[in-house]
Amino acid sequence: MNIAVGIIAAAASLFTAFGFFKAGRFKATSSREALLQAGFGWIEKIPFGIVRLIAWLEILGAIGIVVAPIGYFLGFDWAIWFAVAAAAGLALTMIGAMWVHAARGEAKYTLKMNLGLFFPAVIAAILWALLPAL
Repeated sequence: MNIAVGIIAAAASLFTAFGFFKAGRFKATSSREALLQAGFGWIEKIPFGIVRLIAWLEILGAIGIVVAPIGYFLGFDWAIWFAVAAAAGLALTMIGAMWVHAARGEAKYTLKMNLGLFFPAVIAAILWALLPAL
């Protein structure tokens, strides 16, 4: 049972990490104009430093959700809580994204993508939190 939960948690983590790393890297390396042309209209009215902060938080969360479980499986039991925190933080990021897109009237275009990253992050957070108890 422990192994199955670990495999499912790892799969959810890898899926989540891939999506957030890709999105974060794009936001971290692109200019404001490139992001606007790509459809990131939400960046029009916020300081560009906030966009970069979100990008780096996404990148760090993606790294944490993958690297922390490796530490757990190497015998560092405390490391699993970094994976839980990273997954929960990424899920909260998607709640914020859904809120912003809803306020801008873009939810019908972005909700599917937002939920596609939100649910794997929640699943990963729950499974990593349950793993030590199993």
